[in-house]
Amino acid sequence: MDMANDFQEIEKARDLLRDAIESLKEGFALYDDDRRLVMFNQRYADMNKGVADLLKPGLDWEILMRETARRGIYADAIGNEEQWVSDRLANGIEFIQDYELTETDGRTYLVSVHPTKLGGFVVTREDITDRKQAEAEERDGDLLIRQVLDASSAVVTMARIGDGRILYRTPAALQLFGAAKSAREHYANPDERADFVTMLLVDGQVDDYKLDLLNADGKLFPASISSQLIDYKGEEVIVTSIIDLTVQKEADALIRQVMEAYPAAINMTNAETGEIMFATPEIKALFGPVRSSKSYYADPTERERYLRDLRKAGSLKDRRMAFVDATGRTFWGADSSRLIEFNGEEVIVSNTRDLTDELAIEEELAKQRELLFQNEKMSALGELLAGVAHELNNPLSVVVGHSLMLKEEITNPDLTVRIEKISNAAERCAKIVKTFLAMARQQPSKIEQVDVASVIETAADVVGYGNTSGDVRVTQNIPAGLSPIAADADQITQVIINLIINAEQAMTSSGCGNLIELSASAQPDTGMIEVTVKDNGPGIPKAIRARIFEPFFTTKEVGEGTGIGLAFCHRIILSHGGQIRLDQGGEGGTCIRITLPVGGKRKTVEDEPVEPASTSANLRALVVDDEVEVGELNAEILRKQGFEVDLVTSGQEAITRLGAAQYDVFLSDLNMPGVDGRQIYDALVTDFPDMLTKTAYVTGDTMGQNSLALLKESGLPYLEKPVSPSELRVLVGKLLADQKEASDG
Repeated sequence: MDMANDFQEIEKARDLLRDAIESLKEGFALYDDDRRLVMFNQRYADMNKGVADLLKPGLDWEILMRETARRGIYADAIGNEEQWVSDRLANGIEFIQDYELTETDGRTYLVSVHPTKLGGFVVTREDITDRKQAEAEERDGDLLIRQVLDASSAVVTMARIGDGRILYRTPAALQLFGAAKSAREHYANPDERADFVTMLLVDGQVDDYKLDLLNADGKLFPASISSQLIDYKGEEVIVTSIIDLTVQKEADALIRQVMEAYPAAINMTNAETGEIMFATPEIKALFGPVRSSKSYYADPTERERYLRDLRKAGSLKDRRMAFVDATGRTFWGADSSRLIEFNGEEVIVSNTRDLTDELAIEEELAKQRELLFQNEKMSALGELLAGVAHELNNPLSVVVGHSLMLKEEITNPDLTVRIEKISNAAERCAKIVKTFLAMARQQPSKIEQVDVASVIETAADVVGYGNTSGDVRVTQNIPAGLSPIAADADQITQVIINLIINAEQAMTSSGCGNLIELSASAQPDTGMIEVTVKDNGPGIPKAIRARIFEPFFTTKEVGEGTGIGLAFCHRIILSHGGQIRLDQGGEGGTCIRITLPVGGKRKTVEDEPVEPASTSANLRALVVDDEVEVGELNAEILRKQGFEVDLVTSGQEAITRLGAAQYDVFLSDLNMPGVDGRQIYDALVTDFPDMLTKTAYVTGDTMGQNSLALLKESGLPYLEKPVSPSELRVLVGKLLADQKEASDG
């Protein structure tokens, strides 16, 4: 009974042993002291596939070795089987630890042999094929990486964390830092490496860390380092890439120097926060020493719109915005900008121009263009007026001349009154025509020193508002001691009359306003006198303000206005060297401002004190005019002065008469069919030079280019039609006086 129990215990122990052997991850085989196989696990059989059919308890070790060699399981036994077996058997069974065996199928095993106390031995096998392959790949990878790094120009080091011992460095790193043993030697201050390593331990990686390092010569240089913690052979090390920023920093310094010297307002700001990262001196001078560009904007919400548009387009050119400068002044500026990425952030690079001067120039140019436009329109109107005046000149000359002559000859009181009325009306017509011509020429007909106060008072009296009565009241505010202006008093009076009437009509028709203020003031800085006509009426609508001085433009009903009044005013003021403009303020009503120059008068033929023509006998005059009535009138005036007058109606006949007789005075028209004033002048120069001092022109055309050129070239005196008898007598008297002065000299 005890033996049976012992046998069961033995079998149980054997089962436990077999189970334990099978659970091993290694292959296991037990040989006895006769070197025969006692037991093995399945892994041992799997690792000996080539002889697995032989693996049975009792297998002799020598037979196993010989069969292994014969079957070519091991590469080093092929072709050398006997020697290979002899070597194995000769060595006997000794302790062998981790002996590597590589079979012909490429698998590698780690074999260990352990002798037992009873003379047997145990064989263990571990398949290390995958490990060997991984190690080989790692070695190949390490070799490849080393070859790549050694061949590159990158500055890379691998160093221990603690003592900083350098485990590897590229040739470029060796050249930069020299053969330092520790990475600590690269830092000028040990604390800097300590801070850097602390940062690295927190995140495991640090990119683009800026600091100064020491090179092989012990000199500091600016650098950017990027490092990462890795595991190398079971040890944490730091792999660091170093970039020498010396060249870049020098380039940045050069760029900054150039930018700071460049005369432009250039700014570099953080898009999100507005923080100023770089600003040229022009920007600082414009906006002051501020930290954020958000303070630049007069409207804080404008930057939000600007940034939104910039992000959408990527760049903006000459965007106009209202800014605030260093003094608090609000101004318009043009901003050209581009959105870039800098150090991982959105950055705005912009150029800002102060448009104050540019806008002022644009405004002035707009005014000049408007003035030019008005002048062109007035020139066109002037040509029209010149044509009308020319057609009226000849008949007006007849009416004016004969009415004045009748006035001088008639003594009957009743007839004198009638003739006076005709004469006044004719002179008024003649004055209007001459005003037309003066405006067409862009110069007044008669300049003299004019008292501004008297002109304004006269204009108010003429309109009928001298006294404060009626629905519209006119006030005058004229300071004493104003310098006289150089002007044609009648024309300036007419301008003020027109402006008063316009204001009165606007207030009456609209039912708005009851006051017209007439004022004047000196402008010493410009040498001008400013006259203002201001009312409290409805004002001028904004849409038509630019057109009020246009010829024939009117807002009145048909038949109520021609649109010529303000155009005439504009023309007259310009012809005096002044300006007229609408000053539409924010108080309502209309304000017209006129500026006229202060100065002395210019002399004309009429201004010079000349005695009337002599009534001595034996004076002969030649008159040529294609208008018979005008010629007869001029001839009659001269005859009454004692001249013997020859009257002809063509230029050719006049030249013929000059060749046949001697004349003391020659009065010639300019525009005639056939031989005209130019050809007559050429004949005088060539054939009758002695007549040049005796010749004067009486003409209705002083606007044509040919006529103006002839009058300027010849320098001969002239009168514009319509001509009064007194004007003609003065002209002839001047001709005779000049001849006498020349003969006496």
